Amino acid sequence: MARARPPKSRGTPTTPAEKTLLALARELTAAARHPPPGATPLGAALERLAAACAPGAPLAAEVRRAWLESRRDKTAALALAWAREQTRLALEEAIELTPAPRRGRLPASPDTLAWLLLAACEAIAHEPPAAAADRVRTLRELTAGAGPAG
Repeated sequence: MARARPPKSRGTPTTPAEKTLLALARELTAAARHPPPGATPLGAALERLAAACAPGAPLAAEVRRAWLESRRDKTAALALAWAREQTRLALEEAIELTPAPRRGRLPASPDTLAWLLLAACEAIAHEPPAAAADRVRTLRELTAGAGPAG
């Protein structure tokens, strides 16, 4: 009888999507901790996230490809979900670093607001390029106009 092999270690990201999501999480954290003058931590992080999710940016295609490839591999699916969660947690930190009155008009806890903003930015990738700027502007308005106009 053959011995079962131990599962292969997943200590490092193996897909471009995981690598991109983890790099994005680091960028969001850096932007939130050191926002440009006049921007809030949330505004700075939201600008980075929106740029990463812009139509034509590689993130959406990488995540879609990784998700399709991981449908029959629980370990790969969990690794992708973990990388995405790191991005959400970085956004949550940006929200927590932003004073409550400047967080915007969405009456939600930081974890819920991070989830909503991440989902909204992910949806921007599927918008026509001409509509993306309006979607980002709406997110800025909902988050108290935090961040530079664009």
